[in-house]
Amino acid sequence: MNSPLSQWNPTPQERWDIVRVAHLYRRASFTPDWNTIQRSLRDGWEKSIDELLGLSKPQQRDKELAEKSEAQFEQMATTIGDAAVGVSNADRLRAWWVFRMLMTPRPMVERMTLLWHNHFATSNHKVQDVSAMYEQNQLLRKHSLGRFGDLLKAVVKHRAMLSWLDAAANRKEHPNENLARELMELFTLGEGNYQEADVVEAARCLTGWTIRGNRFEFIPEMHDAGEKVVLGTRGKLDGDGLLELLLKREPTAKRIATRLCQMFFGEGVVDDPVIFELAVGLRANELNIAWGVETILRSRLFFSQANIRSRIASPVEWVIGTARALELDVDPPSTLLLAVELRKLGQDLFHPSNVFGWPEGREWIHTRSVLARYGFVDALLTGKLHPAAHAPIDLERLAQRHGFAGEPEQVLKFVHLLFSNQSKAVEHFQGEGVNKPTSEQKARRTWLLAMTNPECQLN
Repeated sequence: MNSPLSQWNPTPQERWDIVRVAHLYRRASFTPDWNTIQRSLRDGWEKSIDELLGLSKPQQRDKELAEKSEAQFEQMATTIGDAAVGVSNADRLRAWWVFRMLMTPRPMVERMTLLWHNHFATSNHKVQDVSAMYEQNQLLRKHSLGRFGDLLKAVVKHRAMLSWLDAAANRKEHPNENLARELMELFTLGEGNYQEADVVEAARCLTGWTIRGNRFEFIPEMHDAGEKVVLGTRGKLDGDGLLELLLKREPTAKRIATRLCQMFFGEGVVDDPVIFELAVGLRANELNIAWGVETILRSRLFFSQANIRSRIASPVEWVIGTARALELDVDPPSTLLLAVELRKLGQDLFHPSNVFGWPEGREWIHTRSVLARYGFVDALLTGKLHPAAHAPIDLERLAQRHGFAGEPEQVLKFVHLLFSNQSKAVEHFQGEGVNKPTSEQKARRTWLLAMTNPECQLN
């Protein structure tokens, strides 16, 4: 009962309020809009988590409407994705994923897809195949909340990964160790949990895996069928046998637990015993990702004060969260331009920084990135990112729609509640009195400063 992962329940000291509502959605999906915040306050924390995980059971009419909406979204997303693949345009592929993240009725799935894209960090710089990257992204999405074993097997046997790690050159005469090394170091066991000899033997297991006709194929003639010794296990292992062996090892569960904790917990919040407890539970539940996520989201540690606003938001989290909070799914900005903004901020979709993925936490914030974030919000507010250029966002109208009067101080209060979740608006930014702006230009500058203040960079 004293475990940090035991179930959280609201108390007078830790209430289910706007701060914890926003915290749940920022970590598990993206910054919520005002309607989502109000609905979640009414529904309570358990139902809100059920909704994010796709476990809630709405009334029949609501279910039919939700299914229709999701079907329409998927149809549009497929049309956009297929068009990007049809012309082999990497920029349009990035825009497709931005569209999904901005418009999806299931934002948690997209966040989990991003997590696994970073875990299996495959870059189109080397793959040079829009179709392959599109297929891989769909696989990540399909298995994002399933069993890790299914996800691993689907990804490492896909042509994008096989191309990325030179598997086609791995044959019994000259085993290529790239896939074997990354499979152990990055995808499963983690550094320090294997020997160099294990990599050599694992590469032999993987011989014969290749790409033919844009699909995975096993070629028996290229496979080393001899006896191998991997992690102390002796036998005539092939690639499938190697995967099963790795999935059963304790360090693999710990590696997945660590990945989930990196997403859902902030800096200095999690210690080794928590990761160990989560890893034990994952092993007992066949590395079920959804089990791990649900355990975290319902935990005392997740909703603890120490975990709130304790993590720097990545560019994707911050950009997409800002756009969703401002309800720009109705009249959206150009997803092509949003993808460009993400590249400026250092998170170029389908191009992770290296095989270890993008950086975490404080590495996202430095002088150049702060200026770029300021520039993004300015471009967003002034309409420069809209397909019809110079179509400014009407913050006054948005605030009025949610019950805030049109006066500048009320709009500012709305912005702060939405992004900072403060009980009241701050009174000054850089020496400017913000409660009584003297012009629209000054008001917009005030809102810009409010949306880019340090607290808003925390997730």
